[in-house]
Amino acid sequence: TTVDISPADKKRLDAITGLLDEQIRPYLQNDGGDLHVVGLHCNLLSVHYQGACGTCPSSLSGTLRAIENLVQSIEPNIEVVAV
Repeated sequence: TTVDISPADKKRLDAITGLLDEQIRPYLQNDGGDLHVVGLHCNLLSVHYQGACGTCPSSLSGTLRAIENLVQSIEPNIEVVAV
């Protein structure tokens, strides 16, 4: 759940989530996993891998970097971390 998020950050988070829902989650779900946005604090986006993706070493490096590159297309200064 998102706690005490400003309207501006809510708008940013909605845009990021929409992008991930469209570009990333279907591929992870096809591999038996999923991705959930945990939170956004300043320019730090926290995501959580579920299922097969949570234990796959490539999800913690290659996929995370790809997600960060994608999100940076709409939020250039964002950093994405897996929690």
